[in-house]
Amino acid sequence: MNLNNRYDFVLLFDVKDGNPNGDPDAGNLPRLDAETGHGLMTDVAVKRKVRNFVALTHDQTESAPQPGEKRHEIYVREKAILNLQHQRAYSALKLDAPAEEASPEGSDAEGKKGKKEKRKGSASDVDQARKWMCQNFFDVRTFGAVMSTGINCGQVRGPVQLTFARSIDPIVALEHSITRMAVATEAEAEKQQGDNRTMGRKHTVPYGIYMAHGFVSSFLAKQTGFGEDDLELLWQALENMFEHDRSAARGEMSTRGLYVFKHASELGNAHAHALFDRVSVRRKPDVDVARNFSDYEVNIDETGLPAGITLIRRVG
Repeated sequence: MNLNNRYDFVLLFDVKDGNPNGDPDAGNLPRLDAETGHGLMTDVAVKRKVRNFVALTHDQTESAPQPGEKRHEIYVREKAILNLQHQRAYSALKLDAPAEEASPEGSDAEGKKGKKEKRKGSASDVDQARKWMCQNFFDVRTFGAVMSTGINCGQVRGPVQLTFARSIDPIVALEHSITRMAVATEAEAEKQQGDNRTMGRKHTVPYGIYMAHGFVSSFLAKQTGFGEDDLELLWQALENMFEHDRSAARGEMSTRGLYVFKHASELGNAHAHALFDRVSVRRKPDVDVARNFSDYEVNIDETGLPAGITLIRRVG
């Protein structure tokens, strides 16, 4: 079923004694705003958890107890070779896949003899391949993708977009020394002279509650085939993505709120920022140092909602 409404939503989640999104350029420290000290989690990290939830609940492998529909394959997954996914589209549609070929000897193409030049394929073939990718891959028709590398399947603007998540208060990034009572090799054991311990570091946030904003465009949804069933699966993923993504590094993470503003029209009945301002989170006045969700209060202003706006509380 086609999507005929615009949606804007607010996502709240928290972390306790864990690292929600480490920065590889900073020794895997929790990401933060250098000027304010507020914690950050990238939109890409949130999308990764949505992808993982969909892959987990709609297993595509033949060995799965109940293999999922092909509509729910995941394009960007661990160790995936994206050009092989592009090739699948051309093979399924019985099209001649465009390929990289060596320039003729003596050619000045790209200014280098023998350098490979890319054949992009006809516009019709690329359009067919793009539609096939949207039909088969949940994350392509949801978040979009650039699929013009190598074998060209075009580019897709996804109807669902997310902002960075930002913590309500500044966070404290703690660094812990940890030990492992074993070594990996005999050479290490000899070097340690019988003391088979190795040292490491672990980074955590004692507690932080984060807020992210999201947008769903019905116009772009029609272009990718994102429908009502996909939207429901997206809500389920945002509600439950942390429940099946546990690890020692991430501590306790939970979705604490998912507030959806549904517009009666496709164009929209109010500005997104005005709707987002109706959701506020603040630390309770008598709490000096927050360490639990109960140390905060969430306020939702439902009075005088603009005409055509419906607030749906999925969580919270």
